Amino acid sequence: MTETQIEHAVEFRNVTKAFGKLVVLNNVSCQLPKGRTTVIVGPSGTGKSVFLKLLVGLLKPDSGTILVDGQDITRMSQQELFELRKKFGMLFQDGALFDSLTVGDNIAFPLRQHTRKKNKEIMQIVAQKLEQVGLPGIEGKLPSELSGGMRKRVGLARALALNPEIILFDEPNSGLDPVMSDAIDKLIIKTKHLTNSTFIVISHDIPGTFQIADYIVMLYKSKVIASGKVKDIQDSEHPVLKRFFARDSEMPIDPDHGTGQLDLRPYYTGQLQGG
Repeated sequence: MTETQIEHAVEFRNVTKAFGKLVVLNNVSCQLPKGRTTVIVGPSGTGKSVFLKLLVGLLKPDSGTILVDGQDITRMSQQELFELRKKFGMLFQDGALFDSLTVGDNIAFPLRQHTRKKNKEIMQIVAQKLEQVGLPGIEGKLPSELSGGMRKRVGLARALALNPEIILFDEPNSGLDPVMSDAIDKLIIKTKHLTNSTFIVISHDIPGTFQIADYIVMLYKSKVIASGKVKDIQDSEHPVLKRFFARDSEMPIDPDHGTGQLDLRPYYTGQLQGG
């Protein structure tokens, strides 16, 4: 294994993805450091959700290479991708909880999908993860009984269930008021301190980005226009970066690129298992 593969959990090399004539990502290259929190930012419609779908193999690039821990996932079979996804935990915008399952069964779901652990051990892990996110003892509640912030926390507990090497966060602050948004940011920071996992966060929340990030990748008009440590991004004189982080309301976006809320639920349902 090379030094590059050791240093970086994820690497995109000259990745292009188009839908018909619409090029969503154009020759994108970036490296996401292992064991750090990288936040992917950019105006609406710049391909952030497509980036995550490519990363877990739900989409294949038209060209280029995507490495996860040094493995080229673009050449993997569906069965190999299913095995690869054991490395990942995922927190969706809305928590993506199964409404008909209790909190406990929601968190247990990936353990039952991907392991052969006995139910007693699974429920011990569930209790541990709920404790970790500050919601002990709610295994029997249904998602409909939870507030938005609680659903996010349960979603994070499920994302942590397999002790994943990489955790993906899709807009973790979406739909939350400022107080709860700040609480989620602090929970992400606390969780990061308790794990050696790599965190990859899609976010539009600028204050939260600077609070949780070690590294930032900026997507704009289908390309990576900047990537680096937080201070380097903050100090950059790049005009697009300055306008974005100043929340310039007149900054142009491309509405044709919008992909809506990210849906990675096939990871949990096992729909992609098999060759």
